[in-house]
Amino acid sequence: MHQFSKTVFTLSLCTSVLADCSRSLLQNATQGYILTQQYGAVLSSNSAFSAHLAPNVNYSENFTPTPMNISILATPLPITRNFSMHDTTACSSFTELVILPTNKSAPYLIHTRMLLDNKTSEISKIESVVTTIGDWAFNVTGYLKYSSAETWDPIPPSKRDTRAVIQAAGDAYFNRFNNSKIVVPWGPPCTRIEGGELVTGTLNGDNCTMVWPDTIVVTDRRYVVDEEMGAVDIFEGFPGLDRSQGNAPMPDSHLFRVEGGKIKYAHTVSHCVMKGCGMNGTSPFPPSS
Repeated sequence: MHQFSKTVFTLSLCTSVLADCSRSLLQNATQGYILTQQYGAVLSSNSAFSAHLAPNVNYSENFTPTPMNISILATPLPITRNFSMHDTTACSSFTELVILPTNKSAPYLIHTRMLLDNKTSEISKIESVVTTIGDWAFNVTGYLKYSSAETWDPIPPSKRDTRAVIQAAGDAYFNRFNNSKIVVPWGPPCTRIEGGELVTGTLNGDNCTMVWPDTIVVTDRRYVVDEEMGAVDIFEGFPGLDRSQGNAPMPDSHLFRVEGGKIKYAHTVSHCVMKGCGMNGTSPFPPSS
């Protein structure tokens, strides 16, 4: 299995060395990443993924530089569900992994962003938000249940939003946390999956309203935008999630599906320093939400 994957991945990457950043280059990179995580083979000589890492690749987990030999990538994980999208403009990719618990492994929800150099086909940067039990609203079975009911098919070319429109929808979401006058373009079904909790807003016609604070500034945003999938993922530090850390920004990733200029789906994963996020066992969402 490893050798076959190496052959396919290597050939696909090599054909793109002098080309623009292609979708196939990024797709093969994400395929290699997923297989590497499945087998914990980041250091294996048979891993095409590791063979195409840049010599000075920047790797981090939960925004902390981490040696790959002790990273989550060195641990085999039984991946239940995965989703990837590909940004040919920024030569980057995003992958979402859902890992249910087994007698050998803990449950995880992982969001990973990779940057590639289209001239060398090398992976220059990998950053993952790795969440498990005790992180913000973590509920892997809920995450799998609700995300599996969604439709993430490619959007027909005639109905695709521009890159600017897709990114603006995600930015409006975060800008709203610091300005109550901002209207977030959000349509049905007016829900978001936050760590596995399904949070429901108020739907009036085709317009959805969510209840948020308006004193939180979310900065250091890093984007992966895929017009074909109508999706944007934003890595950022979200202040105040871990109550034990005051307003320190916590590692966070938000994935949005945008259709017709409006958010349709939203997935969030957020890591806390203290297990339980300093909330003394209480839910971050009241029953009415």
